[in-house]
Amino acid sequence: MNDVARMAGVSIKTVSRVVNDEAGVHPATAERVLAAIDQLGFRRNLSARNLRRGSSTGTIGLVLEDVGNPFYSGVTRAVEEIARLRGRQVITGSSDEDPVRERELSLEFCSRRVDGLLVVPAGLQHGYLVPEMRAGTPVVFLDRPAGDVVADTVLVDNIGGTVEAVAHLASFGHRRIAFLGDAPDIFTANERLRGYREGCLRAGLSYHESLVVMGPHDAESVRAALHGLRNAAEPATAVVTGNNRITVHAVRALAGCPARPALVGFDDFELADLLSPPVTVIAHDASALGKAAADLLFARLDGDASPPRRVVLPVRLVARGSGEVQV
Repeated sequence: MNDVARMAGVSIKTVSRVVNDEAGVHPATAERVLAAIDQLGFRRNLSARNLRRGSSTGTIGLVLEDVGNPFYSGVTRAVEEIARLRGRQVITGSSDEDPVRERELSLEFCSRRVDGLLVVPAGLQHGYLVPEMRAGTPVVFLDRPAGDVVADTVLVDNIGGTVEAVAHLASFGHRRIAFLGDAPDIFTANERLRGYREGCLRAGLSYHESLVVMGPHDAESVRAALHGLRNAAEPATAVVTGNNRITVHAVRALAGCPARPALVGFDDFELADLLSPPVTVIAHDASALGKAAADLLFARLDGDASPPRRVVLPVRLVARGSGEVQV
């Protein structure tokens, strides 16, 4: 502002009035100030201005597992829409399933005085956020719960979804149903494995460890897992995949195979309905997850002091063909 005032030949107070659209500045003087602002590339520090006024910084933080995952892109978009309606901007970062990175991002956002924080947990220790929460920064966890703090949480019905997937496959005569899941220390992966086990129990099927392959999966590991399951002495005739990325790897690995197992994937994904055969999925709305979490956060910002809530969103089976293959 000093530079603008010097170039325009006015006081800093005059620059402030022009910048904040206050009355009392002659139009010609305002024109000189605006010309100087354009020439110097001056931008107001909105965060500093708002903090001086004792109001919000106009931002909320969103820590995701991977913003490049289409599922989390849908979450982000929904959060942005709610934030925009409330006059806020969203700053986002990816933890890459690294608890240290999650902590760094969360505390960095808090140091920038975000009005609230949305976190997809990568780890199980979130005590580092307690001082921020006590200081008045609302925190909502989504997709997975916090490990060691009590806070607002929005989840999807992971157990119910895989129970339904197993029941669906069993209804077409499948008795050897395999499960390919993510690393078991991830909350969603472990819950979906629990649902698979419960689904086997309800369908009267024996649970066999040999039919379960857990762990971080890439294209090659999924291909190898499917090869082993399909070529065992008692091969799997159906597969439940634990998330959208594993499902995509499985579809690629099975492409061109003459005898393909029935397949139900957890999470819908783009073009799943256009493949051959179209992929049957356990679908849930990523935008609904983001919206529910953002709504909870803004309720807290509006003064809601009720006890922490745990919201579980429903899932649904979308039958398209790949899961309806009979034995």
